[in-house]
Parts: sequence; C-alpha cells; structure tokens
Amino acid sequence: MNTSLTNTARLLGAALRALLVLTVVTGIAYPLLITGIAQGLFPGKANGSEITADGKVAGSSLIGQTYELPSQKGRPAPEPDLKWFQGRPARGLGTNSVNTQYDLLLSGATNRSADDAELVQWVKDAKAAVVKDNSVPGYRVDPSDVPADAVTSSASGLDPDISPEYAHLQAHRVAERNGLPVEEVRKLVTEHTQTRTLGFIGELRVNVLRLNIALKELAAER
Repeated sequence: MNTSLTNTARLLGAALRALLVLTVVTGIAYPLLITGIAQGLFPGKANGSEITADGKVAGSSLIGQTYELPSQKGRPAPEPDLKWFQGRPARGLGTNSVNTQYDLLLSGATNRSADDAELVQWVKDAKAAVVKDNSVPGYRVDPSDVPADAVTSSASGLDPDISPEYAHLQAHRVAERNGLPVEEVRKLVTEHTQTRTLGFIGELRVNVLRLNIALKELAAER
C-alpha cells in the first residue's frame, strides 16, 4: 500500500515538474525568443505591416479595404467612391465568396467551377460595371481590356493588390474625378508598381492603399 502511494506521488511529482518546465519553455521562453527575433529582423511585418498616412494608421499592406461612398437612405447597397482606385471585388461577385466587405472574421472563396452559369453571369455583370464606371468623355474602356482581377475576387477575398493593367485602366476616371492630368495619374501607378518577389515569384502588382495615399497627396498639392 505504501509502495503504491509512493509510486503515485513520484509520478505526480514528475508530471508536475514536466508541466512546469514545458510551460516555461514553450509558453514563455519560446514565444519571447520568436517575438524578439521578429521585432529585431522584421518589425514592420511583426506589427501587422501597417501603413500610415497623416500620422495615423491607414491600414495594412496585406489586407484590402473598400473605398465607398457614405451610406444614404434609399441606396440599396454601398457604391464605390470613384475618385479612388478600386481593389478587386470586395464581395466576391454576388455570393462568390464567404468574405463580405473584407471582413477579417471570414476569409475564403467559392468552389464553383469556371463554367458555372451563375458565376459566369456575375463575371459578365462585373465586367459591364468596370466598363461603365471607367469610361469617361474622350476615353471608353474596351471590354477586352478588362483584366481578370477586375472581375474576380482572390482566393482569400482579402487581396490588397491589383494588376498594373487594372490600375492603368482606372487612371482616366481617377484623373477626371480629382481634376488631375491623366499622365500624372498614370505616372503614379507606374511608380507604385511592385516587381516580382526575388525577381521571379508572383506577378507585377500595385498596392491599392499605398496608391490611394499617394493620390491623395498629389491631389492636395494641386
């Protein structure tokens, strides 16, 4: 009986010591070490890849956001504020994504096939909207010039970037709405076009938030 109690006490003691050591190592020491390394080598990414404007955090370079007109009574759904560059479809084309309005609580897209009738119609409607919104006096968007990222959401629904083609397509509309020369707006797009990571990973891209911040500064100078 005494032997059994002694063995039990010894096992419990060993288990408690193991729990204490593992708690200190994996729950305190390791997180502090990784946090220190991250803050030392990649402080920007470790803190959320924040982008600041006018001394305030405007958002993250990794998360897309909407640029819409304020809600008004009688308006059935939020409408894009066309003086700003627009990102990829925020609502994933109708119900093409579980992510709505870049809601960080949800992230994902549909598993619909490319020939799904409803998806095809969503894309057609989105293309028509892009042509309509970006056609201005003296410049009409050709439907064949609308890139894929203008009418489809990303797999996460949170993509902060657009293709240079989509950004340049919006340049005439943005220039008109802000009273700026088109060439200055196009130059802004070119200046904010990021190259492929390490020269070969990914595609050329433009961060919409950074671009709109630069656009605001340019318009303020005018």
